Formats: sequence, structure tokens, C-alpha cells
Amino acid sequence: MRSIWNGAISFGLVSIPIKLVNATESHSVSFRQIHTADGGRIRYRKVCELEEKEVSNAEIGKGYEDADGSIIPITDEDLAALPLPTAKTIEIVAFVPASSIDPLQMEAAYYLSASGVPAAKPYTLLREALKRSQKVAVAKFALRGRERLGMLRVVDDVIAMHGLLWPDEIRAPEGVAPETEVTVRDAELDLADALMDTLGEVDMDSLHDDYRTAVEQMIAAKVEGGGVLPEAAPAEGGGQVIDLMAALEGSVKAAKEARGEEGAAVAEVTPIKGRKRAASSPKASGAKKSTGAGAKKTAAKKTAAKKTAAKKTAAKKTAAKSTAGSAAKSTAKTAAKSTAKKAAPKKRASA
Repeated sequence: MRSIWNGAISFGLVSIPIKLVNATESHSVSFRQIHTADGGRIRYRKVCELEEKEVSNAEIGKGYEDADGSIIPITDEDLAALPLPTAKTIEIVAFVPASSIDPLQMEAAYYLSASGVPAAKPYTLLREALKRSQKVAVAKFALRGRERLGMLRVVDDVIAMHGLLWPDEIRAPEGVAPETEVTVRDAELDLADALMDTLGEVDMDSLHDDYRTAVEQMIAAKVEGGGVLPEAAPAEGGGQVIDLMAALEGSVKAAKEARGEEGAAVAEVTPIKGRKRAASSPKASGAKKSTGAGAKKTAAKKTAAKKTAAKKTAAKKTAAKSTAGSAAKSTAKTAAKSTAKKAAPKKRASA
């Protein structure tokens, strides 16, 4: 592999001559811009705004645009004269646990190759020290005109370096999380765990770019004279998930079937009381409706019985009041008659 940078790793007082090699490559299908009328290529030309003429790459330099719009020329000599110790050195500044590096910071990946026979011993020393410590090295280096941050780690028997963004280049996730308060139930978490366990692990080498494959097949069909194009995959239905539990259960079932575990239990989840479930058949639905109607009738009967009992109680109270009144009147009349009888003989005796 062709190196893109030559320098050294500064490891305390140890200097390790190395070559920097790209660790990744893009396999994406690239397209050209064309004129749709005749298929001609569309090209960009570099034109000077003042002279309004095209210029060659040899005549193009760097410039910094000031706040007022003026351009300040910057030459390669100006940049080379800067006091940048990392211009040709990967300077290790610390050894830290890998978990302390935020994956959001990671950029391009490179392999560090020992440059020459004398570099083999210190290179191996650093590699084995990283392995035994189970740590990664944080380093500073300069590439393509600016100083960068990097992380060194061991991949097989090679030291790899990941370019890192500076901490102040990571944006805070403000306003990204859902603003609505949501409560996740234990049963939903249980099903999510079951789905994760069912999907299990994956061989990363088995993953491939289906879209790129489809594009290549489409291009091949066009080259052969407009042959049959690959069928488009059916678009998955979007929209809001109405029943999250049903979606999770279906996902677990589909994952088990994909792994050849048909008929296996989906998950042992305790059903939540009061949760409505869709009817599995018309009969079940009818049964639910019938049960609901019966419940309504029973409730109506109970209400009517209560009203009847209340009426009877009121009637009894009224009857009791009437009886008491009648008894009182009868008692009063009897007492009056008795008093009259007692008073009559006394009058005759006095005469």
C-alpha cells in the first residue's frame, strides 16, 4: 500500500520512524455530471474573477478571506515556517482507557507501518506495551495543512491510528431528544431484551452494501442493451406505530423464524391487567360484545332493584308515619271520651 505521510512516532525519548497508510477505502459507485440533452460531460473550470479567464493549477495558491472580504495570500513557505512540532511527528501525549474516547470524535483510520529495519524494535515495543496495558495512546499530528488529534491502538499485529475531532468540534445534542415525556413499561423492556437476544451477534464480514450491488446490476443491464433491471424492493410502510407491544412481539417472532427457530416461544412476559388486546377471531369478538351487553343488562337490573328497594323503604316510612298519626289521633279521642265520662258524674253529685 502506498504511504501518504512519512514521519515518526514520538514516544518519550523513543522515536519510531513510520509510514502512514490509509486503512479504509470507499467502494461507492460514483457518477459524472452530464448534459441530459446529448450526454456530454459537465466540467468545472477554474476562472479568475478579476481577469475572467481560466487559470492552471500551477497558478493557484492559498488565501484567507478577512472579515471585510479582502483576501490575504498565504504561501507554503509561510505554513512551513510555523513552529509546529507535529509537522513530521506523531507526538503521544497520554495513554488512556479506550472507553474514555467518545466514538463521535472518530474520523478516518490509518495503519502505521515501521519504516526500515531499525524501526522494527521500538515499533514492536510500543505495540506490545499497548496490548498489555489495554489502553490507547492519544497523540497529536499534522496532516494536510493542519494539526490533528489521533488515537493509536493495536489491530492484529499492526498499530492503527484513528483521526479524532477536537473536543470543541463535537456539537451538544440540544433539542434532539424527544420533548414529550414517555413512560416505558417493564413488559416493553422485556420484549425489547428478547428481540436483542434473538437477533444475537453478527459476522461483520457477512454484511455488504445491497444498494451498491443493485446499482452495479442496473448499470450492467444498461450496458448490455437495456436488459431486465433488478426488481425494486417493496417500500416498507411508514407511519406511527399504534401498538408497540404488538410490534415488538412481531419483531421477535420474525427474528426467530429468520434464524430457523419457528415455533419457539416469543417471550415470557406477564400480561398487564387492563390492557386491551385485539380479538383473534370474529367469534372472540362476538363473545366480547356479548359479555359487554350482558354486563350492561346486569348493571341495569341492579340499578332497577336499588330504585325498587328505595321506593319500598320510602313506602314503609310513609305507612309508618300514617299509622303513627292514626294511632295518635285514636288515642287522643279515647282520652277525651274518658275525661268526659269522668266529669259527668261529678256534676250530678254536686247537684
